[in-house]
Amino acid sequence: QVQLEESGGGLVQAGGSLRLSCAASGRTFSTYTMGWFRQALGKEREFVAAISWRNGLTYYADSVKGRFTISRDNAKNTVYLQMNSLKPEDTAIYYCAATRFQSGNNVKEYEYWGQGTQVTVSS
Repeated sequence: QVQLEESGGGLVQAGGSLRLSCAASGRTFSTYTMGWFRQALGKEREFVAAISWRNGLTYYADSVKGRFTISRDNAKNTVYLQMNSLKPEDTAIYYCAATRFQSGNNVKEYEYWGQGTQVTVSS
């Protein structure tokens, strides 16, 4: 029983930056891991980054290491994804997700999902 709402998506030129936010409400005290996934048109949903809600341990997909940073603000029940050096290949709908368990990069491990926010990177 967790609600997630993403914001911060938009249109940006290649090389630019965006910061996505995911505000969590409901039984947030039950969550352990929060993550970001993305899904491009016609492709499978893929892992981007994850963070432990309680201790801040982070995980990243190889494709975004060094460019994206996931962070948290526990007081605001919010997780962020800072995206720098954006590429056209990053264009996708970005989803925030959460689970009560210690999880990593597997879509099936996440129980709660936001509605997504569109990120478009122009060439």
